[in-house]
Amino acid sequence: MALPSTARFTMASRVLWRLCLAPIALLVAISGCDNQPTAGDLQTIRKRGELLIITRNAPTTYYQHQDELEGLEYDLASAFSRHLNVQPRFIVKENISDILSALKGGEGDIAAAGLTRTNGRMNEFLFGPSYQDVKQQVVCRRNGNIAKDVQQLTGVSLTVPAHSSYVEQLNTLRKSHPTLNWKSTTEADTEQLLERVWQKEIDCTVADSNIVAINRRYFPELTVPFDLSEAEPLAWLLPPQADDLQSAINSWFETFKSSGELDALIARYYDHIDIFDYVDTQVFSRRSKEVLPKYREIFTSAAAAHEIDWTLLAAQAYQESHWKAQAKSPTGVRGIMMLTLPTARELGVKSRLDAKQSILGGAKYLSRIRNRLPAEIVEPDRTWMALAAYNVGYGHLQDARALAKRHHKNPNLWSDVATTLPLLAQKQYYRTVKHGYARGREPVRYVNHIRDYHDMLIRILENGEQNRLASASDSESSGKPSEKPSDKPSDKPKSEPAPAKQTKQ
Repeated sequence: MALPSTARFTMASRVLWRLCLAPIALLVAISGCDNQPTAGDLQTIRKRGELLIITRNAPTTYYQHQDELEGLEYDLASAFSRHLNVQPRFIVKENISDILSALKGGEGDIAAAGLTRTNGRMNEFLFGPSYQDVKQQVVCRRNGNIAKDVQQLTGVSLTVPAHSSYVEQLNTLRKSHPTLNWKSTTEADTEQLLERVWQKEIDCTVADSNIVAINRRYFPELTVPFDLSEAEPLAWLLPPQADDLQSAINSWFETFKSSGELDALIARYYDHIDIFDYVDTQVFSRRSKEVLPKYREIFTSAAAAHEIDWTLLAAQAYQESHWKAQAKSPTGVRGIMMLTLPTARELGVKSRLDAKQSILGGAKYLSRIRNRLPAEIVEPDRTWMALAAYNVGYGHLQDARALAKRHHKNPNLWSDVATTLPLLAQKQYYRTVKHGYARGREPVRYVNHIRDYHDMLIRILENGEQNRLASASDSESSGKPSEKPSDKPSDKPKSEPAPAKQTKQ
């Protein structure tokens, strides 16, 4: 049973330790020494060579993408582990309730799972420094039963994860709204409850604003009628006896933050999430199911030939043309990858309106830019900069990198270069660089949109695969064959007419 306060825990530990050092001790005292808690003990962590991190599988925390582990919590905890010169070991739990129980039970050294620092939790745990602020938001479904304020929550079915900060906030609000009622569950986490709202299984739930921002792209019918709280800090939780570990985290974090590494991580996972566009998300979701299958085989083979993620290439093509093979622009760019005529000729593309030629040419061009970038630019920044150069030109990207260096920023980080690209539209800056004026905001939006579409496409494909497997299972049980849609293009590309002479493209 967990002790009610850090002070009592520390006092008990000191008494036990003195018993251990006594020359003559009772058997029960010796037994107590053998079972002293080691979770969160800095010396024990260094001795075992591992930092035990309790987390959960979610897009805002820890997840696997293309055989690589990612997530803000994953990157933060891994960075701290490197600082300690130990290996991180992640212990994945299903929900917040399990995470808190595991930390209380000594299963891990820290809990890094997008956890809010609340008064209730401060009575049971130590906290690391805050790395992100979020708001609790009420989330309902468009055209459903929507609560527009706290009072109206009494008229909807509201479900939240048990032992979450949402429960603590709702309990506080109940003092002024006695009829406020909700259901707490350990059977679903925040992301699963958002999906249940989307599926009309429940009316509303509560989620942190960072979780809402990411998941509304997957479930575009979700809407946020109001915030349930003011901004609250996210932080790691530690066992109550982990004072030395807390000090080590605080010291590391101060340097990590001042170096700009924290801002770079936040930018990596959140900067590309633009203001939510319900209509655009709906259109993308529909075209992913209706149009993309016609070109998937081409995207896959073109991406494989140039070591590019095919879903990223498809997301780029959607940003360029919405997967329209006959797309044309007044500026002269054409086709599904919107190539200029000189670039197409250089790449050996005879007809930009031929989807296969355009996709193969676009993949080759993107790969060529990426390989041209300086070796010190590493992934994923290398890909983001290559995409920006695809849009605005390699020379302008290099100008923006030069401005970043001039402004004491890192020219090898996309998050820093994205702040200097817009400066290329201002005379006091573009007159000082080699390639002059550029509409620098456009490549920043371009990259952000591609990253957004890429994230959505991965989720759509994952859901589609799950549905396909379920359908195949049903077909096997019923004895009926399942239908598989063709991935090959059905529309024959038109020939490209000879263009008028152009002086610049």
